[in-house]
Amino acid sequence: MAFTDYTALKSTIADYLARSDLTTQIPDFITLAENRLRRDVRIRPMLKVVTTETVASDPTVSLPSDFLEMRDLHIDANPIHTLIYQNPSNFFRNAKAGTLTGGYPNNYTIMGSEFQFAPIPDSNYTLRMVYYAAPAYLSSTNTSNNFLAYCPDLLLYASLGEAEPYLMNDARITTWATLYDRGLDSLTQSNDAGENPSAPMVMSVATR
Repeated sequence: MAFTDYTALKSTIADYLARSDLTTQIPDFITLAENRLRRDVRIRPMLKVVTTETVASDPTVSLPSDFLEMRDLHIDANPIHTLIYQNPSNFFRNAKAGTLTGGYPNNYTIMGSEFQFAPIPDSNYTLRMVYYAAPAYLSSTNTSNNFLAYCPDLLLYASLGEAEPYLMNDARITTWATLYDRGLDSLTQSNDAGENPSAPMVMSVATR
């Protein structure tokens, strides 16, 4: 892909569409495509590490504003204490059994824009979370992000797909959808292979 910033992406989309009457809609197509990639794409460059704190007697902590999906959540102590995720139904079923009384948190769930912990923290604990963060939307002032840097093909084909309501019975729509699906499969396989190498990773140190 020959585009590396927001302006070049818009120009490439315009070239593919070959519809001068859609130029003003292209930024909307890109934003809608970014929303799709936020749902579909999980790659290592999107991982982010953040620390925050629980508050004694408060079972909730706000999610980061760019939160998409959790990878790991633990209390930063010695030893590290990893919290176990439960879906909301199981979490609150256990809560009725009395596991929400104050203590050292062991479990958590996500409700709306908050973490819920059980037991309810009996003190202030430092939480360290590793999660997939949503890249900031592209704009004239934010000219690149992880989607444009690491999967520009997906961003392009998803943007073109968002033009479908204006391209009735256009055979290219199916082609773009196929290329998007193929690219997503390839990206996912590549990311998975990087996280789970078939052979042990060895670091060598040069010696004199």
